[in-house]
Amino acid sequence: GGIGASGRLPVSAMPFYQCGDGLDTRGGIRLSFTTPEMAGLNGEFLRSRIDSISQAGITAGAYPGCEVLAVRNGQVFFHECYGTHTYESDRQVDRNDLFDLASMTKVSAVTPAVMKLYDQKKLKLNDRFCHYWPDFKRTDKARITIREVMAHVGRLPGWIPFWVDTREPDGSYKPNTLEPDSSELFPVRVSANLWRYAGYDSVIYQAIRDTQVLKRKRYVYSDLGFHIWPKIIEQLAEKDYQDFLQEEFYGPLGANDLVYNPLQKVPLERIVPTERDTFFRMEQLHGFVHDEGAAMLGGVSGNAGLFGKAIDIAKVFQMYLWEGMYGGERLLSSSVISEFTRYQYAPTGVRRGLGFDKPSIDNLQLSWEDSYPCPSASPKSFGHSGYTGTFVWADPESGLLFIFLSNRVYPTRDNNRLSSLLIRKSILQTLYDAIED
Repeated sequence: GGIGASGRLPVSAMPFYQCGDGLDTRGGIRLSFTTPEMAGLNGEFLRSRIDSISQAGITAGAYPGCEVLAVRNGQVFFHECYGTHTYESDRQVDRNDLFDLASMTKVSAVTPAVMKLYDQKKLKLNDRFCHYWPDFKRTDKARITIREVMAHVGRLPGWIPFWVDTREPDGSYKPNTLEPDSSELFPVRVSANLWRYAGYDSVIYQAIRDTQVLKRKRYVYSDLGFHIWPKIIEQLAEKDYQDFLQEEFYGPLGANDLVYNPLQKVPLERIVPTERDTFFRMEQLHGFVHDEGAAMLGGVSGNAGLFGKAIDIAKVFQMYLWEGMYGGERLLSSSVISEFTRYQYAPTGVRRGLGFDKPSIDNLQLSWEDSYPCPSASPKSFGHSGYTGTFVWADPESGLLFIFLSNRVYPTRDNNRLSSLLIRKSILQTLYDAIED
């Protein structure tokens, strides 16, 4: 479906086929592959710039390796990998490797699921969140709406360190929290060497319920509502959250390497490691989610937990750019995508959509330093970053789609060179600068 075909017989093949017989197949309905020039970009300029920026990040120690993918109007015109899985390893980053997507989970899993339920009229954006999550009734969160949670203006605190309350003063684990071995009572895997008590979900949700909301309505990026979303999605869809994603999106898109808990489906060597955790799990994280909150939920959460490769993320976001269509099938209504990807609270200075991040308000008038995600990103564009060193951005006006995957948190989250060197911003701006048509 990436490229159409219209072959015809040059001669008759009696008695069954006549000269000129043939079949037409429709193209341009899935991602296809081309050169930068065929996509309307200066290939020599962008290759040299992206190679230089990506390699400079490795040299500076911003990350051991990365993957860069760029698409225009449904045509993949650049897809390269750089560096290795770790600084000590000689295993090269490969296009089939899976990265921990961190908060890109929000726009690649929970948000499309919420969009689908909204499309099916199973929820309303201005409904109170407690209508679908009764835990919030008769609390200071009772008036928060779905729209406010999705746009991070619901007065919810940013996060809760759930794991802290599992420890005794001497460092041992409290009863019914965590154990180093699995059992009938501890079936939920948190990491390679840590298992969680079966009923601890309720403790996490109670902690969210009991936290105090902020005093005034303002933008605070919060994971708390997104921890809850998979449960609400299961209730409304009447099926398992991951099954819902697979049936409604990943299956039709052919994005079958977008997965939670990837070790259940792919070999360890295909997964890029993240941090050497020295304060919670006390191990090298490899194949298990980096985010502590998602880990405490067994690796499946709405804020983080999804692993994937660039081409599969591209399929999800190309579907957004094609207004809900992919492979000749409508997965979402165009009006739903327009609603979720627009500014929700721009008059108050908040740049967020619903689930999606957006450019800075008045981005085209801002300086290089103040712009986000880069000076040329249009007001209609949208995307999201991930704490582990990931990024996706889509622009309906230019047709550009950009994905950057890295493991900048290896070996420690304290490394912030990816941001300070403006690597993702520089590559994205390079793509805009390379457009010639």
